[in-house]
Amino acid sequence: MSKRILTAIGFGLWLLSTQAFAELRIGVAVAQYDNYIAYLVRAMQERAAEVPGGAKLNLEDAGGDVVRQISQVESFISQGVDAIIVNPADTAATGKITERVVAAGIPLVYLNSRPEVERFPKGVVFVGTDEHAIGEMQMRALAERMGGKGNLAILLGRLAHDDTRKRTEGVKRVLAEFPEIRVVEEQSGDWQRDQGMNLMNNWLLSGRDIDAVAANNDEMGIGAAMALRQADSTLPVAGIDGTPDGLAAIDREQLALSVLRDPAAMGARALDAAVGLVQGEALYGDIWIDVHLVTRENSQQYQR
Repeated sequence: MSKRILTAIGFGLWLLSTQAFAELRIGVAVAQYDNYIAYLVRAMQERAAEVPGGAKLNLEDAGGDVVRQISQVESFISQGVDAIIVNPADTAATGKITERVVAAGIPLVYLNSRPEVERFPKGVVFVGTDEHAIGEMQMRALAERMGGKGNLAILLGRLAHDDTRKRTEGVKRVLAEFPEIRVVEEQSGDWQRDQGMNLMNNWLLSGRDIDAVAANNDEMGIGAAMALRQADSTLPVAGIDGTPDGLAAIDREQLALSVLRDPAAMGARALDAAVGLVQGEALYGDIWIDVHLVTRENSQQYQR
């Protein structure tokens, strides 16, 4: 074999190796930067630091605005990023995002909140949890705490958010098995701790008879528990997410329980999926993250 051919082969191998380990640029568009999303982003950043050759994340916050998020994704496309990760601002309005990213030939990972579509095209996956199952798990455990009867208040998440609908549907599927548990309040706290606290204060001031609270996330649940503690009430409050703040609230006996949607595992898996798609891995459809019921009895094993 001639020296010229050997040189060409060597150059080709060098080119492939540098491409394989070049720093990846990944656009990350989140719906609204809050406590839970902060944990997801941190997990993605930590995983990005472990990628051979490195991965740089370009983070954008839509502030709950669908139009702004579409614009942010279009900007990522114009920048020629290697992959895009989207936590959708509106799960019913992801069609344009999917269409434009796929047309640009860029791998797309949806994170945390599943778009309202039956299936995804090639090069698009979802990383997250089964929200119906989470609502069912939360309510079944809470119903047991209630002895199968009593008055229940439900703290809803953002009303435009599909996770709110799915988690609450899961709660109500279980309630159908417990006719002696009545829903006496059902209002949105918009995922926020202060709004959960305000709603609970309003219910207490109105004299509403409540025996337990099912919150669509830990933050609202913690807010409700803070209001209850100020009123010297110890009725059970259940959350969802299992954030570090939520687990600490369980240890303080503010929350009776939560359902862990591990943000560290979810964020890391989303980053892995984006890198895998860039590298040609055959990833399709839904990539589910396991969930766990957390109570004071087992909370220590889930501390991070």
